[in-house]
Amino acid sequence: MKKIGITTTVPVEVLLAAGYQPVDLNNILVTDSSPGRLITIAEKDGFPLNCCSWIKGIYGVCRERGIDTVLGVTGGDCSNTLMLMEVLAFRGHTTLPFAYPGRAEPRAMRQALEELAALLGTTLPAAEKIRDELRPTRYLAARLDEATWKENTVSGWENNLWLISTSDFNGDVVKYTREIGDLLETCSRRQPFPTGQLRLAYIGVPSVYAQELYHFIERHGARVVFNEVQRQFSMPMPGESLAEQYASYTYPYSINERLADITAEIRRRKVDGVIHYVQAFCHRGIGDIVFRDALDLPVLTLEGNDSFSLNNHVKTRIEAFLDILQRKRQNLKLGKQAIK
Repeated sequence: MKKIGITTTVPVEVLLAAGYQPVDLNNILVTDSSPGRLITIAEKDGFPLNCCSWIKGIYGVCRERGIDTVLGVTGGDCSNTLMLMEVLAFRGHTTLPFAYPGRAEPRAMRQALEELAALLGTTLPAAEKIRDELRPTRYLAARLDEATWKENTVSGWENNLWLISTSDFNGDVVKYTREIGDLLETCSRRQPFPTGQLRLAYIGVPSVYAQELYHFIERHGARVVFNEVQRQFSMPMPGESLAEQYASYTYPYSINERLADITAEIRRRKVDGVIHYVQAFCHRGIGDIVFRDALDLPVLTLEGNDSFSLNNHVKTRIEAFLDILQRKRQNLKLGKQAIK
């Protein structure tokens, strides 16, 4: 299968139906042993310092790893992707556009899917067959998510890692399916995490310092039980067709779709507080205004750019936030006892 780089989650079923092996360029960046090197490649080629490190890193991945063909999401993700594709095309890469519709409507989504299928040389019925083949794999991802918050046997980091990987299934659907199945079997034999731990929601794009963040949180008596965007990557609302599935995928659309999903899940998962991660120089960071007003929970906003580890300032802010949540929980408990 010919590799095709993707800049974010796209209708992967169409790519597979066309005989392509999707490669999530973001995942390659953050798992590289020296991701800063890939960002430097972009900066040496002229990318400005005040440009998102994801965009620069994606460029570096394409140049160093020889990703010849890139499908860039030109609507519903990052506006910088448009110019990234221009530069990649100038450097000799084949760039293909895909835009999510402006509104979350199955009819508009179907048209976008048909156009993508025609662009890649396949058909929507062929992609629907791939959707059916992926159903057991997506079910396992949903089970992993449920085991995170309901059975308390999956860590926040594991949840992040395996749900985010559904963007390209790590380049091998069969292997991914087997490995996530094995993990679920292992988790079923674990002792559940302590019920007294603080329960957190993580909203916003995956962070550049994700692994260290989750482990740091867990070492301080808390756990992430809801990863918003990562869960959306796994397509938790498949619907009856590809058009419905990707119209229900909240990330590309307005903040209202995201807010409805977040509100429902933090209530269902009994979340104590919310961490909102924003990427430096990203327009989505402005949405923090809405989340802080609309969510009836304490919100800690963290920003990152090209530092792939937690600095002391961020660690101190997380510790202070967890302390606030713990005090709030204790005060609620004392209040209930006083009423009795």
